[in-house]
Amino acid sequence: MYQMEILVLVLTFVILIGIGMPIAWSIGLSGLLTILLSMPALPAVTTVAQRMATGLDSFALLAIPFFILAGQIMNRGGIATRLIDFAKSIVGALPGGLAHVNIIAAMLFGAISGSAAAAASAIGGFMT
Repeated sequence: MYQMEILVLVLTFVILIGIGMPIAWSIGLSGLLTILLSMPALPAVTTVAQRMATGLDSFALLAIPFFILAGQIMNRGGIATRLIDFAKSIVGALPGGLAHVNIIAAMLFGAISGSAAAAASAIGGFMT
């Protein structure tokens, strides 16, 4: 039933990957081309616009920049250094101490901010 659309999707994806385009762009462009070929132009563009707006209209996605901002504020304010020094004093002497320090600091930041994923992204910025 949808063999032609699947063929277009797979072929465009493979061709775009083959010419060295990044995977995210390859997925997006092959999906867009498949939608444009399988539907009339106006409903296809409307559908793509609605799906993009729906995908970005997420409360969880809106919080990510603020968690990164919180990490930068902690870094510039010196709280991050104190968290890392505290974690280093606890587990720094153990084998693999840097990894343990990173985990403890991320755990403490996650407890402060309330988000483990945001803690990992914020801690990674100032552990280098």
